[in-house]
Amino acid sequence: MSHPVLQPLSACPSATLAAVRGVLTDIDETLSSDGVLTGEAYASLEALKKAGFAVIPVTGRPAGWCDHIARFWPVDAVVGENGAFWMWHDAKAGKLRSRFIQSEAERAEGRRSLEAVRAQVLRDVPGAGIASDQPYRVADLAVDFREDVPALPRDAIGRIVAIFEAHGAHAKVSSIHVNGWFGDYDKLTTSKMLMQELFGVDLDAERDRYVFVGDSPNDSPMFGFFPNAVGVANVRDFAANMTASPHWITAGRSGAGFAQLANALIAARG
Repeated sequence: MSHPVLQPLSACPSATLAAVRGVLTDIDETLSSDGVLTGEAYASLEALKKAGFAVIPVTGRPAGWCDHIARFWPVDAVVGENGAFWMWHDAKAGKLRSRFIQSEAERAEGRRSLEAVRAQVLRDVPGAGIASDQPYRVADLAVDFREDVPALPRDAIGRIVAIFEAHGAHAKVSSIHVNGWFGDYDKLTTSKMLMQELFGVDLDAERDRYVFVGDSPNDSPMFGFFPNAVGVANVRDFAANMTASPHWITAGRSGAGFAQLANALIAARG
């Protein structure tokens, strides 16, 4: 269900915020600001953890990044590559663990099929590039349209999506990449599995006890599912391309907006 009228986070009732147990968050331009993870945003993650909230990044970024995030960031787990897996650091065992949605053989077949997509995108969409983090991915193909290449117009982004879909792949647009993959999963389906398997939480029954915060079209499944989903202010940049919108919006953009949400949640619990 979409929320066509975005309400300022400052108008969210304190009782609603006080009931929240955990935060699921996008990374690029939600935690990061202009491609940089600020001290303010990182400190907000740590403050949420210290206050007792579950903290789970849900990102399109690759397995190689997620290994680092799960090991070193103040988080409980991380969902990567738009739902291909989750990773967490098992403190009792003293090691990193990974849960993939597809088998190794399925992921390998998907990567082979994505090679044809890669070739066509680079041939048919001038200016598009392959994301610099592609070597660290296990399941998807990330096409760069503004991170390390000059920003492409919206019609070019649409052509990239159309190429993925013509090959039978799923495609989602983030603030910097078009991510495509073969397999019936996304950020939401994997987040539900993670919460059930790792924490024994039925998100369908407790969706009002958790908040998702994001900024771009690939966050739409999460925005549509969580009744109190939050968009950082730059979510307005993609409003025309959203299939579902968040209910609340922060005053600040990117990491500053995430910090605003963290502060509001901690204050309401306090």
